[in-house]
Amino acid sequence: HIPINVTAIGAVLFADYALQPVEFGVLTSFAYPLEDDSGEIVVATTRPETMLGDTAVAVHPQDERYKHLHGKFIVHPVSRRRIPIITDAELVDMTFGTGAVKITPAHDPNDFQVGKRHGLEFINILDDDGNINDNGWEFKGQPRFKARITVVDFLKNAGLYRGILDNPMRLGISSRSKDVIEPLLKPQWWVACGDMAARSCEAVRNGTLEIIPQDFEAVWFRWLENIRDWCISRQLWWGHRIPAYYVTVEGEGLETAGVPGRPSENMRRWVVGRTQEEAEAAAAKEYPGKRFTLQQDEDVLDTWFSSGLFPFSVMGWPQETQDMATFYPGSLLETGHDILFFWVARMVMMGLQLTNQVPFKQVYLHAMVRDAHGKKMSKSLGNVIDPIHVIEGITLQGLHDTLKTGNLDAKEVARASDTQRTDFPDGIEECGTDALRFALVAYTTQARDIN
Repeated sequence: HIPINVTAIGAVLFADYALQPVEFGVLTSFAYPLEDDSGEIVVATTRPETMLGDTAVAVHPQDERYKHLHGKFIVHPVSRRRIPIITDAELVDMTFGTGAVKITPAHDPNDFQVGKRHGLEFINILDDDGNINDNGWEFKGQPRFKARITVVDFLKNAGLYRGILDNPMRLGISSRSKDVIEPLLKPQWWVACGDMAARSCEAVRNGTLEIIPQDFEAVWFRWLENIRDWCISRQLWWGHRIPAYYVTVEGEGLETAGVPGRPSENMRRWVVGRTQEEAEAAAAKEYPGKRFTLQQDEDVLDTWFSSGLFPFSVMGWPQETQDMATFYPGSLLETGHDILFFWVARMVMMGLQLTNQVPFKQVYLHAMVRDAHGKKMSKSLGNVIDPIHVIEGITLQGLHDTLKTGNLDAKEVARASDTQRTDFPDGIEECGTDALRFALVAYTTQARDIN
């Protein structure tokens, strides 16, 4: 499990409280009563509704204000759960807020790590539509931002509310739905990368794989020697769908069977197969003599995972084809240094793991061609310059017209047109081929960037 960023369905989410504003950039303080009735500990949060999933309060081990509370417990005012007060020097900043931090492992990436370090309970309080679930007690069914208001009202009525302070903050917004992003705990598929990364480092050290220029070997080792397990699940509607199937045995209740993607999911119920027939055979072996149904995981593979298979999958792998025997491994990969880890390292790791060979003998890294402002040229930014337009020249209107030949959103076209108008108010004059020759000469120096 890992906390991932998700957005709820905006139209549903905002319907119940569209006329009631929601505050952001506000630090709300409230008190948790100690179990022994000897006092309280005050915490502060920008998301009061998440207190429904709190499973600890953390303080700094050197903070004199709280040393007498080490190892004690508080009582959750809603669920009446017994919650520990823990010490964590890695997370807690004694100078921020009250110096005591509420820990919600299922709804915050930093809290997630604290939960793992201290063996805390992970309580998810939201469903996939952004509403409070069964773990929210009397707040069940409320949209998350309505719960933000009603939870504060509850704290006020309980005498636990301690006030608010302004707190400038960055608010994550979905580029697609424009909704506020919410960290949510979801089961994900992972790849253990330690052994593959070690083999990839050794391939460079023993000369099996050469990186040109050699300076980038340091980047290679820095990434791969500090690699973490790789989450390859993506909640998208395009890509290679993960070939895993959830088994539900006929006649079982939900408590036994579980539901994939929900807190009740049973990880032992997954089988894997290249085809549904293979998955059915695996399920039949696991559940002999029983009738069952299979449900394929809706997630797709990370793009870099799919593209990491490219060097040998296009040759017919996993079959031992004539193309594999003739053309794999390749000799040279030429690419930009910005994806040395994201693509090149993944191809090498997976090549070594699945074919026992590096997919190519040399990696030639070229400079990154950027615009006049140092930004990477990108179709979505509309800042790509066609060399032909530099050689032959082009009017400003001609540049604008090139933006209409792609699939840019209308807003992106407008933004790119403004950039063109600023950078080339009179278009691009005819420069001949000398500028192109100069750029190609600079390109071969293998510097990091060419603006």
